[in-house]
Amino acid sequence: MDNIDKKILDELQIEGRLTNQELSDRISLSPSPCLRRVRALEKKGIITGYHAHVDQDMCGLAINVFVSVKLEKPTEENMRKFESLINHMDEVLECYLMTGTHDYLLHVVSESLKTYERFIRRELTPLPNIAAIESSFAFGQVKKRSRLPL
Repeated sequence: MDNIDKKILDELQIEGRLTNQELSDRISLSPSPCLRRVRALEKKGIITGYHAHVDQDMCGLAINVFVSVKLEKPTEENMRKFESLINHMDEVLECYLMTGTHDYLLHVVSESLKTYERFIRRELTPLPNIAAIESSFAFGQVKKRSRLPL
């Protein structure tokens, strides 16, 4: 990946709906080579998709919870099973495999404390092989960034 590719990625991270003409103007490259580079970045899997940034509060999902999960036995099979089940839970925005005292860190969104409690009772706690669940509620968001520092 060269500097032109990095410029393309940077511009698309700022505004993913740029037309090829607008993008080529911003990076000072003619439209045809610009489009070829974008397609190559997509084909290589560097650009994995395009999406809209949606206001979480405006969608009624004001609660952010960071949930630490410890498995009873973190074997390869148990981890694979847990990860598969977590991937089907819409409330879980992100799931990270961690080092330290807990095995996973989840970012969960919810409408309210009541709906979060329902999520814990009905979806997370019943999962097999769970040893401990610890929830930390965010008071507010200080910084959110999806743009990688290229």
